[in-house]
Amino acid sequence: MAEVRDKGPRVRKRAFFVAVAAIGAAAVAGPATAATGGPAVSVQLNQDTAGQQTLNKFQRGDDNVALAQCPGAKAGATSFSSPVLTFANYDFGPFIGVEATVSADALLVPGTPAGSYQLTVNCGGKPYSAKFTVPAAQVAKVPAGAAKAGDGSLAE
Repeated sequence: MAEVRDKGPRVRKRAFFVAVAAIGAAAVAGPATAATGGPAVSVQLNQDTAGQQTLNKFQRGDDNVALAQCPGAKAGATSFSSPVLTFANYDFGPFIGVEATVSADALLVPGTPAGSYQLTVNCGGKPYSAKFTVPAAQVAKVPAGAAKAGDGSLAE
Protein backbone atom coordinates (compact mmCIF):
# COMPACT_ATOMS: atom_id res chain seq x y z
CA MET A 1 0.00 0.00 0.00
CA ALA A 2 1.39 3.39 -0.97
CA GLU A 3 2.09 5.82 1.82
CA VAL A 4 -0.08 8.93 1.68
CA ARG A 5 1.83 11.85 3.07
CA ASP A 6 0.36 14.93 4.69
CA LYS A 7 2.75 17.74 3.74
CA GLY A 8 1.43 20.33 6.17
CA PRO A 9 -0.76 23.42 5.72
CA ARG A 10 0.71 24.60 2.37
CA VAL A 11 0.08 21.35 0.52
CA ARG A 12 -3.22 20.67 2.27
CA LYS A 13 -4.42 24.14 1.22
CA ARG A 14 -3.09 23.61 -2.31
CA ALA A 15 -4.65 20.15 -2.49
CA PHE A 16 -8.02 21.39 -1.28
CA PHE A 17 -8.23 24.34 -3.64
CA VAL A 18 -6.85 22.41 -6.60
CA ALA A 19 -9.37 19.65 -5.99
CA VAL A 20 -12.26 22.12 -5.80
CA ALA A 21 -11.14 23.88 -8.98
CA ALA A 22 -10.63 20.58 -10.77
CA ILE A 23 -14.04 19.24 -9.77
CA GLY A 24 -15.80 22.43 -10.86
CA ALA A 25 -13.93 22.87 -14.12
CA ALA A 26 -13.28 19.34 -15.34
CA ALA A 27 -16.12 19.49 -17.86
CA VAL A 28 -14.97 22.88 -19.14
CA ALA A 29 -11.25 22.29 -19.68
CA GLY A 30 -9.90 18.96 -18.56
CA PRO A 31 -6.22 18.11 -18.22
CA ALA A 32 -4.22 16.52 -21.01
CA THR A 33 -4.23 12.76 -20.54
CA ALA A 34 -2.38 10.05 -22.41
CA ALA A 35 -2.72 6.31 -22.02
CA THR A 36 0.60 4.52 -22.25
CA GLY A 37 -0.62 0.93 -22.09
CA GLY A 38 -0.31 1.22 -18.31
CA PRO A 39 -1.58 3.86 -15.91
CA ALA A 40 -2.68 7.14 -17.51
CA VAL A 41 -0.40 10.17 -17.43
CA SER A 42 -1.91 13.65 -17.06
CA VAL A 43 -0.63 17.21 -16.69
CA GLN A 44 -2.51 20.37 -15.78
CA LEU A 45 -2.18 23.85 -14.34
CA ASN A 46 -4.37 24.79 -11.39
CA GLN A 47 -4.60 27.76 -9.05
CA ASP A 48 -5.12 28.09 -5.32
CA THR A 49 -8.62 29.48 -5.72
CA ALA A 50 -11.87 27.75 -4.96
CA GLY A 51 -14.05 30.62 -6.18
CA GLN A 52 -12.91 30.57 -9.80
CA GLN A 53 -13.13 27.67 -12.21
CA THR A 54 -9.91 28.32 -14.07
CA LEU A 55 -8.30 24.95 -14.77
CA ASN A 56 -5.40 25.38 -17.21
CA LYS A 57 -5.48 29.16 -16.90
CA PHE A 58 -2.66 31.05 -15.18
CA GLN A 59 -4.03 33.20 -12.36
CA ARG A 60 -2.10 36.46 -12.02
CA GLY A 61 -1.57 37.55 -8.42
CA ASP A 62 -2.34 34.12 -6.99
CA ASP A 63 -0.48 30.86 -6.39
CA ASN A 64 -0.32 28.58 -9.43
CA VAL A 65 0.48 24.89 -9.23
CA ALA A 66 1.56 22.49 -11.96
CA LEU A 67 0.26 18.97 -11.31
CA ALA A 68 0.91 15.66 -13.01
CA GLN A 69 -0.23 12.12 -12.57
CA CYS A 70 2.98 10.31 -13.46
CA PRO A 71 3.34 6.71 -12.26
CA GLY A 72 6.73 6.27 -10.61
CA ALA A 73 7.42 10.02 -10.40
CA LYS A 74 10.59 10.78 -8.48
CA ALA A 75 13.05 13.61 -7.98
CA GLY A 76 15.58 13.91 -10.79
CA ALA A 77 13.50 11.85 -13.23
CA THR A 78 10.25 13.83 -13.39
CA SER A 79 10.12 17.52 -14.24
CA PHE A 80 7.87 20.24 -15.62
CA SER A 81 8.80 22.62 -18.43
CA SER A 82 7.19 25.57 -20.20
CA PRO A 83 8.45 28.46 -22.33
CA VAL A 84 6.85 31.00 -19.94
CA LEU A 85 6.88 29.31 -16.51
CA THR A 86 9.58 28.44 -14.03
CA PHE A 87 9.04 25.77 -11.40
CA ALA A 88 10.02 25.58 -7.74
CA ASN A 89 9.27 23.50 -4.66
CA TYR A 90 8.73 20.14 -6.36
CA ASP A 91 6.74 17.76 -4.21
CA PHE A 92 6.16 14.07 -4.84
CA GLY A 93 2.97 12.37 -3.63
CA PRO A 94 0.55 10.79 -3.57
CA PHE A 95 -1.33 13.75 -2.14
CA ILE A 96 -4.46 13.98 -0.05
CA GLY A 97 -7.45 15.00 -2.20
CA VAL A 98 -5.57 15.39 -5.51
CA GLU A 99 -4.92 12.76 -8.17
CA ALA A 100 -1.30 13.67 -8.79
CA THR A 101 2.05 12.17 -8.02
CA VAL A 102 4.09 15.35 -8.55
CA SER A 103 3.41 19.06 -8.08
CA ALA A 104 5.44 22.26 -8.29
CA ASP A 105 4.82 25.95 -7.80
CA ALA A 106 4.52 27.58 -11.25
CA LEU A 107 5.91 31.12 -11.58
CA LEU A 108 5.35 33.29 -14.66
CA VAL A 109 8.42 34.67 -16.42
CA PRO A 110 8.26 38.50 -16.10
CA GLY A 111 7.06 40.26 -19.25
CA THR A 112 5.10 37.28 -20.58
CA PRO A 113 2.29 38.53 -22.85
CA ALA A 114 -1.25 37.14 -22.80
CA GLY A 115 -1.68 34.02 -24.90
CA SER A 116 -1.78 30.25 -25.02
CA TYR A 117 1.28 28.22 -24.00
CA GLN A 118 2.42 24.63 -23.37
CA LEU A 119 2.95 22.96 -20.00
CA THR A 120 4.90 19.72 -20.29
CA VAL A 121 5.80 17.01 -17.80
CA ASN A 122 8.66 14.62 -18.51
CA CYS A 123 7.35 11.31 -17.21
CA GLY A 124 9.20 8.04 -17.71
CA GLY A 125 11.42 9.66 -20.33
CA LYS A 126 8.47 10.84 -22.43
CA PRO A 127 6.92 14.33 -22.67
CA TYR A 128 3.19 14.86 -22.03
CA SER A 129 1.76 18.34 -22.66
CA ALA A 130 -1.32 20.45 -22.07
CA LYS A 131 -2.15 23.97 -23.19
CA PHE A 132 -2.86 26.74 -20.70
CA THR A 133 -3.69 30.41 -21.10
CA VAL A 134 -2.18 33.53 -19.60
CA PRO A 135 -4.67 36.42 -19.32
CA ALA A 136 -3.69 40.04 -19.96
CA ALA A 137 -2.27 41.89 -16.96
CA GLN A 138 -4.68 44.15 -15.11
CA VAL A 139 -4.08 47.86 -14.54
CA ALA A 140 -1.95 48.06 -11.43
CA LYS A 141 -2.20 51.79 -10.72
CA VAL A 142 -5.32 53.91 -10.25
CA PRO A 143 -5.15 57.00 -12.50
CA ALA A 144 -4.60 60.32 -10.71
CA GLY A 145 -7.89 62.04 -9.91
CA ALA A 146 -9.95 58.86 -10.22
CA ALA A 147 -12.87 58.46 -7.82
CA LYS A 148 -12.28 56.07 -4.94
CA ALA A 149 -15.01 54.11 -3.23
CA GLY A 150 -15.82 55.42 0.24
CA ASP A 151 -13.80 58.64 0.08
CA GLY A 152 -16.80 60.94 -0.62
CA SER A 153 -15.53 61.98 -4.06
CA LEU A 154 -18.82 60.89 -5.65
CA ALA A 155 -21.05 62.67 -3.15
CA GLU A 156 -23.28 65.45 -4.44
